[in-house]
Amino acid sequence: MYLLIPAAGSGRRMGSDRNKLLLPLLGKPLLAWTLLAARESKSIRWVGLVGQPVDFPDFKEIINAVGMSKMVHLIPGGSTRQESVYLGLQNLPVVAERVLIHDGARCLVTPGLLDRCVEAIQTCPGLIAAIPVKDTIKIVDSTSHLVSQTPARENLWAAQTPQAFVVEELMRCHTQGRADNLEVTDDAALFEHYGQPVKIVEGEETNLKITTPLDLAIAEFILRQRLNKTL
Repeated sequence: MYLLIPAAGSGRRMGSDRNKLLLPLLGKPLLAWTLLAARESKSIRWVGLVGQPVDFPDFKEIINAVGMSKMVHLIPGGSTRQESVYLGLQNLPVVAERVLIHDGARCLVTPGLLDRCVEAIQTCPGLIAAIPVKDTIKIVDSTSHLVSQTPARENLWAAQTPQAFVVEELMRCHTQGRADNLEVTDDAALFEHYGQPVKIVEGEETNLKITTPLDLAIAEFILRQRLNKTL
């Protein structure tokens, strides 16, 4: 299986002036933990790391440190996540029929979740990892701040990555999205917009996206628990 990792994350909300994937987590950069999960996957054989060339020297050090120099390929990205994924798709090997896309900032993903998504994409055109929403969600008017609707919680899922797709269909959606000047927050939204079905694969509560210093502290706690279980 082929995996694309968008890795151009800003450190602004982390209070950092560098790519947040270079920030340390238990002695390793965030990106290292993401790559290690891919390395331990039973299914992934090729990884495209999509980022800004200014970060490539640091990325190369991380790739070498985790022993993945033959497996990981650096791809120059764009100014948005959407553009970076599009460029990543263009740089896939021509034999790639299906692809996983996983945000580099979700560094707690497990090899098991990656492999479950790989298995599921064999029988559907598109999927996302997601978890059921626990909180009651309110739809609020942006001007008055009044609640306009309370959707049924049992129908709500929080989207994660990995997301997986048939390459030809996802490329078609990206190409059409560029022509239509459509901006979306993830590839599944693009897929849905052009009428393609997206399946849910149950994700993991611990598969959080590192965005703030609090997320980093939670990730450290989760990793310590995992490492203690392996000792």
